[in-house]
Amino acid sequence: MIDGDDIHGDGVNVAARLEGLAEPGGVCVSAAVYDQVRDRIELPFEDLGEQRVKNIDRPVRIWRWVRDTVASSPGVDQMPLPERPSIVVLPFNNMSRDPEQEYFSDGITEDIITDLSKASGLFVIARNSAFVYKEKTFSVPHVCRELGVKFAVEGSIRKAGDRVRVTAQLIDGTRGGHLWAERYDRDLTDIFEVQDDITQQIVAALKVRLSEAEKSLIVDGGTKDVNAHDLFLRGRELILGLKRDREMFDQSTTYFRRAIEIDPSYAAAYAGLGMAYILDYQNHWTDAPEKSLDQADRFTAQAIARDDQDPFAHYVAAMVAMFMRDYERWAHEADRALLLNPNYAPALNMRGTVHIYTGEPAKAIPMIERAIRLDPISRQQHVHFLGTAYFVAGDYETAAALFRDRIALNPTTDLSRAFLASALGHLGKLDEAGEVWRELKEINPRYSPVEHIGRLPFRDPSDAEKFTVGLRQAGLVQ
Repeated sequence: MIDGDDIHGDGVNVAARLEGLAEPGGVCVSAAVYDQVRDRIELPFEDLGEQRVKNIDRPVRIWRWVRDTVASSPGVDQMPLPERPSIVVLPFNNMSRDPEQEYFSDGITEDIITDLSKASGLFVIARNSAFVYKEKTFSVPHVCRELGVKFAVEGSIRKAGDRVRVTAQLIDGTRGGHLWAERYDRDLTDIFEVQDDITQQIVAALKVRLSEAEKSLIVDGGTKDVNAHDLFLRGRELILGLKRDREMFDQSTTYFRRAIEIDPSYAAAYAGLGMAYILDYQNHWTDAPEKSLDQADRFTAQAIARDDQDPFAHYVAAMVAMFMRDYERWAHEADRALLLNPNYAPALNMRGTVHIYTGEPAKAIPMIERAIRLDPISRQQHVHFLGTAYFVAGDYETAAALFRDRIALNPTTDLSRAFLASALGHLGKLDEAGEVWRELKEINPRYSPVEHIGRLPFRDPSDAEKFTVGLRQAGLVQ
């Protein structure tokens, strides 16, 4: 349909999606176009299979022009594939035509990621890195190369009243072919069975053996009450989101408490409350934030008492122990979270920080590097701790390079600049240290190195002293 200078229609919509799926400088065409040109041009095309794209209800079969340089397209980092079957679960599309249902499709996606992550035979990309592709047009092979994995899961969810339709497909990211696909039309009360079946089918298609313990973890976790689960998904969406304020705290805790009222044995809801109170302890939203750490401790203890197999509960408990400087508990809870979920990137970073602050930085480095590999999009969050590990180990050259990396990724950081200035002081690079310090003071005029180092939970004062010594050698503090 032509409307003035605009052209509308199904073909236009498909073409717009194909443009977004094409590699930089590349070409993608629909099956209809390919069928017309296949015998008329001598160019190689690769079948990417049926892809679900935004605003198109049906899958679209796509063919890509193959060129010699496609494997090294600009902006795509080539990471070696892990030895284990590697996979990313991309955010399921919300097909309900109601933005208010976004939390539900996101929540189901995250539940599937968590269940797959419990399989020690799999390498599963973390939620944060998977969700960076939400509402973006992409090709699965491109995403797999970007994240360094071989397989991807795509799907959609349509929730209407008491019914839910879920589609899911497992794709080989190296060839674009489908290994498994299924559509579920069920009552909403069957959503847990659908999630379990999707997980089991993916594991079977990838020929991964599950131990009996792993099978039990995947099937038995969480609540069986749909309403309680729905409330938990709403609360979790808030605490994992970018919004950080009192309104977020009040809304999330309300959802978690209502979930507990429905199912008092729902461990994850208690853990969610614990996480919300940790955020309040850090950000001081409520009238008595100093009491929030004790609240978080109480709720995480209740979560673990109800379900000792919930990795999220143990991760939150590790955070509580970190702030309380309870080093043995901190290590125990992080270890427990990783035992239950070997692909848990935040728990890996958490376990690494235990080693940093207890004087074993060499042990921290491979853990934090693995966290970055599982969650490359969140590199800027992890790389500061990796720099701190090298700093405590006395490798100031590597530490300085990593802190520069963090600053490039997060230009407003004051903490990484302080550590960089100290590392440069140890290296005798006084002019650069002074420049970094001036930048820090422009970002945070109230920055205090004494308060900063006092907040960090170093068990050995000599490790903390390295920070002050470097600043002193740079002439930045007395």
